[in-house]
Amino acid sequence: MALLTLSSPHAHGPNATSRIMLTVALATLPGLAVMTWFFGPGTLINVILAGLTAVVCEALVLKARKYPVGFFLKDNTALVTGVLLGLALPPLAPWWITVIATAFAIIFAKQIYGGMGNNPFNPAMIGYALVLVSFPVQMTTNWAVSFQMSGSEVAGLTDTLRAIFAGSADVADVYTGATPLDDYKHLISKETSDELLTRATFNGWLNGGWEWMNLAFLAGGVFLMLKRIITWHIPVSMLAALTLCSLVFGWDHDLYTPTWLHLFSGATMLGAFFIATDPVSASTTPKGKLIYGAGIGILLFVIRTWGAYPDAVAFAVLLMNFAAPFIDAYTQPRTYGHSKARRGLKTGK
Repeated sequence: MALLTLSSPHAHGPNATSRIMLTVALATLPGLAVMTWFFGPGTLINVILAGLTAVVCEALVLKARKYPVGFFLKDNTALVTGVLLGLALPPLAPWWITVIATAFAIIFAKQIYGGMGNNPFNPAMIGYALVLVSFPVQMTTNWAVSFQMSGSEVAGLTDTLRAIFAGSADVADVYTGATPLDDYKHLISKETSDELLTRATFNGWLNGGWEWMNLAFLAGGVFLMLKRIITWHIPVSMLAALTLCSLVFGWDHDLYTPTWLHLFSGATMLGAFFIATDPVSASTTPKGKLIYGAGIGILLFVIRTWGAYPDAVAFAVLLMNFAAPFIDAYTQPRTYGHSKARRGLKTGK
C-alpha cells in the first residue's frame, strides 16, 4: 500500500506550525525593542516592510500555483522570514533593498522548491546574501550608529523615513557608520587594542548598544528553548565553537577581534537562536545538530577573521545548509527494534 509522504515540519496539537512561527516572531520582540531604542526606528520600519512584502509575495505565488492562499498564509512562515530579514538588514537601507531581499527569499528560496518544508536553504539568509553581494555599498554604509556611539540622538522617525524611502544622503551621512566588528577588523592594523577601544564605536569594553541587542536576542532564544520550540544543541555548539576558535587562534587582541566582540556584536545571537535553528534547512538529529552548529561557529570565525565580510552569519549558515543532509545521514540514532543505527546514504537493507 502506498504511503502518504508529507514534508517537514511535522507538528500536532498545540504545537501547530502557525503557533510555533508566531512564538518565534514574538521572541524577537526584545531584540527589536533594543535595536529601536539604541539605533532608531529604522529596523522597525524594515521589519514591517519586509513582513508585508513576504506576505504579499507568498500570496501572489500561491495564487499563481492555484493553492489555497488563506490556508498557507496562516502558517506564519512567510511572516517570520520577513521579520528575520528586517532584523538582519541595515536599519537605514533603501526600501528597495528590503523589498528585493524579501521577494527573492519567498519566491526563489522558498516557493520555487515547493513551499514550506521543502526549501534546502534558509530563505531569509538567501535573500540577505543576494543583496549583500549585489549591492555591497548600500548594505555596508547604511548601518545606523547608536546614541552611545555618536554621542547624540539617533535619527528620528521623519529622518529615518527620508533616508529609507527618499534616499536622503544628508540624513545617512549624519546617522550612519561602521559596525564594531567592521571597525575593529580594519583598524586594528593601525592601532593597538587599547587605543582602538577608546573610540566611541566601542565605548570602552562596551560596543555602542550592540551588546544589549545581542543579550536581548539571547533572552529570546532562551525563551524559545524553555518553550521547547528549539533545542540547545545548535546555538550552544555554534557559540562554543566560535568562542573556542577565538580563544585559540585570536588570543592576541592586537591582531584579531576579541572573543567578547565576536559574541556580542553583529548578528551572533540572532544567528545562533533564530537563524541557524531553522527547522527545515538545519540538521535534525541530536548529534547532527551539534556538528551543524559547530560548523557554523567555525565558519563564522574564519570568514570574520580572514574573509572579506566583518559579519558572516548568512554565509556560514548557507554553507552548512549544504552539509545538513549529509550530516543527518551519518548521525542517525538507533531506532527501536534495531541493534545499531543506520548510517550513510545507502538504500534498502
